[in-house]
Order: sequence, then structure tokens, then C-alpha cells
Amino acid sequence: MEKPVTKQILAVGAVLVLAAAAFLLFGRSGTPGDSSPEAGFARDMATHHAQAVDMAFTIRDKGPAKEIRNLAFDIIYTQANQRGMFLGWLDQWELGQVTDQKPMAWMSGHGHGGVTVKPGTMPGMATPEELTKLREAQGTQAEILFLQLMIRHHEGGVQMSEGLLKLSTRPEVVRMAQNIVKGQSGEIKLMTDLLSKRGAQPYPSILTPR
Repeated sequence: MEKPVTKQILAVGAVLVLAAAAFLLFGRSGTPGDSSPEAGFARDMATHHAQAVDMAFTIRDKGPAKEIRNLAFDIIYTQANQRGMFLGWLDQWELGQVTDQKPMAWMSGHGHGGVTVKPGTMPGMATPEELTKLREAQGTQAEILFLQLMIRHHEGGVQMSEGLLKLSTRPEVVRMAQNIVKGQSGEIKLMTDLLSKRGAQPYPSILTPR
């Protein structure tokens, strides 16, 4: 039979463990903690958006057709602003912009919308080789490659945002995720049409059929 003192020690220990777990998830005053879905989403999406902005600058500087140039400007403006908001949230929540956690760790155990994602990778990201190919491409071929890469990139952003919507009820984060799903889904349709006009098709979709 355990002594009363021993039971008290075990009880205190259990409370401390729960408190530590709560701090990691919710931080101070109910704000998201370091391992929360909100923090993981903000960090990963900031990185994801940074690549989209980089690709948009790449195609813009090649003097593409007007509709491609306008699309590139829209992506640069929208995703650079959203990236600033992600980083601003992390600062407001007193969390670092980088972490030891692997990308997409916040989705661990919750699936990825039916799509298999390699551990430590974000869906839709272009590889270094693909980015090099985009930088070297010219003319219509550059426009086609940009559209193909950006469609897949947007699909990854939609997938990540839909994943967040299943895990969070924090108003500002939910609104942002909803805006990304709506905005990038619309741009996917636009880019698919622009590809068709150039006699090309998107890469196989990474999204599940709807």
C-alpha cells in the first residue's frame, strides 16, 4: 500500500507533466505553443510561400506574356504579405521562426488529405533541380514550366491549409487557411487554362479527387 506522501508526489508529478504539455500546445495566455498545429502551419507555410515568391520573381524577370506577368505579380504581392503575417504571428506568440521539428510534424498522426507525404517534406515544393530548370528555361517553355510547378505548389498549399482547418479553431489562423484554399484553388483553375492555351497540361495532381 502506497504511503500518502508517495501518492501526493505522484499527483504533483502528473500535474506538472500535464502543465508542460499544455504549455507546448497553447503557450502563455492561451496562445499557440511551440508544437501546436498553428505554429507548425505558420512556420511551414512561411517557407512554402517563400519558394512561390521566388519562382514568381524568376518568371517575371524573363519578360513573359502579359497574363503570366500579371499572375506573377499577384503571387508575389499576396504570398509575400501572407508570409509576413505568418512570421508576425510567431513573434506575437513569442515563438521562434525556426524549430528542431521536421516540416509537417504538426500534421503527424492526422493524415495529409489522403496524399502520401514523405517525412520532413512539404507537399508541392519544387526540387532544387526543378528550380534550376526554371531559371534556365526561356520563352514559352519557361511559362509552361512555371505554370506546371506553380499549380503543384498551390495544390500543396491547399492541402496544408485544409489540414490546418481540421486541427485548429483559432480564428485568425482559420481565416487565413480558408483564404488560401479559396485563393489558390481559383489560381489553379486559371493556370490550368493558361497551360491549355499553350498546348500543355499540369503535372499529375497531388490532391485527392473531390
